Amino acid sequence: MPKVSIKSEKQIAAMAEGGKKLGQILTEVLEKVVPGNNTLEIDSWIEDGIINVGGEPSFKTVPRYHWSSCVGLNDEVVHSIPRKEKILKAGDLLKVDLGMLWEALHTDLSWTIMVGGDDPLVGGDVGGEKRKFLAAGEKALEEAIKIAVPGNRVGHISGKIQEIIEGAGYQPVKILTGHGIGKKLHEDPLIPGVLRGRTEDTPELVEGMTIAIEVIYGLGSGDVVLENDGWTVSTKDGKIAGLFEKTIAVTSDGPLILTPLSGDGESRRGNFVC
Repeated sequence: MPKVSIKSEKQIAAMAEGGKKLGQILTEVLEKVVPGNNTLEIDSWIEDGIINVGGEPSFKTVPRYHWSSCVGLNDEVVHSIPRKEKILKAGDLLKVDLGMLWEALHTDLSWTIMVGGDDPLVGGDVGGEKRKFLAAGEKALEEAIKIAVPGNRVGHISGKIQEIIEGAGYQPVKILTGHGIGKKLHEDPLIPGVLRGRTEDTPELVEGMTIAIEVIYGLGSGDVVLENDGWTVSTKDGKIAGLFEKTIAVTSDGPLILTPLSGDGESRRGNFVC
């Protein structure tokens, strides 16, 4: 079994403080997004937000990555490099992934929206299918968070994500995972979106663990390819992908969401706040 870092109450409190700020930054960024924005512009908003609250962009601590976020469109799944030439259009699926180093501890957060989703012109069958697609990812994350309690195992989280995503008619991306987080952006254990082997053979969830649960899935096969830029991972079949992620702490009182997305940014136990 992997060696897991257990956090003290003080460390979890610091991650909750930083995570709350991170959630507020992403909430404000997503509220600003309109057709015509470019993904490099969105990255600049995120960097400014993180620096303005006194944090450090976690992603800039990754060797050879020079941006504060990953901002992907449509078939791009993860690690998408923000670029000025990537212009948002109404109906695009926008994935924003960001992290912040606060008091020497990282938190990580991702969300997917439909650009212009409140516009009645982005409706009909296409818009309806995309809304259904995104709702499945949100639900999978919500339900996976609820069972992140002491005594359960990583396999319970993985199985729940797989059950909901496949039950909705979509496919988890099998080779990409969530992860532990804290002093390092990526720590043990891995948190797959599919059950690998037997649940009882996966790491046990214990009080003090901090993990980033990620729901990563596609409309098609869920198979992915690495693009020529060496970072961007896209769906192999060119179909849309979704990404939903929150950092949580495993506590005796239930899962504590450290990176809430909400107007007031309040962290709540066992409760989805987006």
